[in-house]
Amino acid sequence: MPERAEDARPPGDAAGVRAGGDPAADVRGVGDATAGARPEYPTALGASTRKEITLLGHDLAADVMGEVGFGELAFWLATQRRPAPGEVRVFEAVLAALADHGFTPTAIVTRLTYLSAPDSVQGALAAGLLGGGSRFLGVTEDCGRFLNAVVAGLDPLPCDDTAWDAIALETVRGRRESGRLIPGLGHHVHKDGDPRTPRLFEIAAEEALFGPHLSLFAAIGRVHPQVLGRTLPLNGAGACGAALADLGLPLELLRGFALLARTAGLIGQLAEELRRPVANEIFLSVDLNNRSVPPEPYPDGGPHG
Repeated sequence: MPERAEDARPPGDAAGVRAGGDPAADVRGVGDATAGARPEYPTALGASTRKEITLLGHDLAADVMGEVGFGELAFWLATQRRPAPGEVRVFEAVLAALADHGFTPTAIVTRLTYLSAPDSVQGALAAGLLGGGSRFLGVTEDCGRFLNAVVAGLDPLPCDDTAWDAIALETVRGRRESGRLIPGLGHHVHKDGDPRTPRLFEIAAEEALFGPHLSLFAAIGRVHPQVLGRTLPLNGAGACGAALADLGLPLELLRGFALLARTAGLIGQLAEELRRPVANEIFLSVDLNNRSVPPEPYPDGGPHG
């Protein structure tokens, strides 16, 4: 009995290609629902023939490898247009800002998963990426969406800081009155200012890409003390969301770009764990210091009753 389903194919029929046939010729024509034709699955991304691989309409080996940087390629894949050099600079600044931020939960769980399953690097990376949510990494998407919801309703756009401040003040007051937090405002460590934020502002301005989302975010930083009665920092993750929105990247993918950046950071965490392991110490610090307590059942209504 074959171990895998594909082993049951007739000789020469691996991946559904007829013996002696051209893989591209066999697959081409897929999609048409008419009799005698196979369905088609159009894509502008990667495609292969017997002799070449194309990506975004370019020869992968000749035109992309060694010619296009990874950040530029990631942008290009997401938008299906080649970014201008200034766009690449801002985009890669965002990736650098989000790559690693120390022993965050995503980094710790990656190291602990590797401790438990050193044979599964992909499992350790996946564990860390799955921890990207509303408190860590997800702020990038949340802030981008929040800012875009305001910017999309502005016609015309404000033309100076005074006008942006007025919009920001109205926005902050609205969030406060509805009891909702302002994405991108505040940081548990950088209480006196996140160093990533002014640097990203600077880079975007240098590349003439300081658009409406960054303008509104900066204005929120200026006016929120009038409403909240205290000054909070604009965090780097929020600034990244504003910058990505100004680049015109799909809002639905903003968290994906944060996860792309953090993947590099998690690989770094694993590389350091191999040389200077701390995961076992973290595990033992919890395991050897646990304290038994009596069970505390939820009330009849459950945890929310």
